[in-house]
Amino acid sequence: MKKTFKKLLALTLTGVLVAGALSGCGKKEDKDSKTNSKTITIAASATPHAEILEYAKTALKEKGYDLQVTVFDDYVKPNEVVESGEFDANYFQHVPYLESFNKEKGTHLVVAGKIHYEPFGIYPGTKKSLDEIADGDSIAVPNDTTNEARALLLLQDNGIIKLKDGAGINATVNDIEENPHNVEIVELEAAQVARVVNETAYVVLNGNYALAAGFSVGKDALAYEQNDSEAAKTYVNVIAVKEGNENNEAIKALVDVLKSDDVKNYIKETYDGAVLPYEE
Repeated sequence: MKKTFKKLLALTLTGVLVAGALSGCGKKEDKDSKTNSKTITIAASATPHAEILEYAKTALKEKGYDLQVTVFDDYVKPNEVVESGEFDANYFQHVPYLESFNKEKGTHLVVAGKIHYEPFGIYPGTKKSLDEIADGDSIAVPNDTTNEARALLLLQDNGIIKLKDGAGINATVNDIEENPHNVEIVELEAAQVARVVNETAYVVLNGNYALAAGFSVGKDALAYEQNDSEAAKTYVNVIAVKEGNENNEAIKALVDVLKSDDVKNYIKETYDGAVLPYEE
């Protein structure tokens, strides 16, 4: 568990848009794209992105491509180096962050492939099954905008509440339209949610906080975001390239390998359910 937890410590970084993350500047000049060469350069976050890419190297080598992975520890430079042409692609972000970055920085980055998502789950507190839910039960959820909406959508998907039409990924507790069990939604800072497992009926956590609390995502989650859920589709982590390069043969080869059954199985077996392959 310790080894798995260490690998998952970085997961929230792609799931939360941090204020000020769009600061900094990069090279503005365009460079010739290298994506038609036999070398693919890609900027990535360490976990799980770079680990997945390292695993994919063998299959890409068999296709005639040398994948060169560079790990970045911030969320600005990986986009800047793709915009400038220094790198062919990056793999570290979900779609809302990419769209926000383009809007804020005037960049021209697009999605070349949707690879994985990091599911939220409902975990047992004082109740060990969702069938045990009773009138007045409390459920702890993260209180930041992005994560609270995901938690509420997951509760809705499991019939616990119903949100107003159109609330979607911007939902708050004020958007709860139906609450048949009169559950109390306890809003806490994300890192604090797991600490109330002995005080609330259920807790809603993302992958790394679940592991920190000693939960196995694959074994202990009473429910989690499915591939066809609004949140999974919205917060899928992607391969991003500069606009115009998404159909280059090297990029298509990279995406094909990352979406292969072999890589999907690696993701499932390595991350204990805290990272899952995205299915179109």
